[in-house]
Amino acid sequence: MSKIDVVRAAMVEAMKAKDKARKDSLSMLLSALKSAEIDKREPLTEDEENAVVKKEIRQTQETFDAAPTDRTDIREEAAARLAVYKEFAPEDMNADEIMNVIKGVLAELEIEHPAPADKGKIMKALMPRVKGKADGKLVNETLGGLME
Repeated sequence: MSKIDVVRAAMVEAMKAKDKARKDSLSMLLSALKSAEIDKREPLTEDEENAVVKKEIRQTQETFDAAPTDRTDIREEAAARLAVYKEFAPEDMNADEIMNVIKGVLAELEIEHPAPADKGKIMKALMPRVKGKADGKLVNETLGGLME
């Protein structure tokens, strides 16, 4: 079952429960997923669906962070929307899982002691493997910790 179907079913449940805030959040997420599917002109893959959900989470987090502290209405709405979106987001890789992927890439590239000069080559091979599964900032920090 595609994420669009799952979100649509959750939205129907929210409508039946008369939970307007949840229904509105799900409606926005459904709209973003459908829009991405229309742009692609074919059904989205699971990774593409997850990327759309993560993008919506990132944008909503930015709205929350940018809202002035005295605008509690905006902050509460963004926080509620984030809680709903996170239900549909895939679990991110943790630092240990990222480290295992990095070690695999280093073995493939035959780099025993990574240096800052190797970072570009390593990231080029590493990022496609963790895209949509791990936070890029955490990947960069984990790799930076290995550099000599």
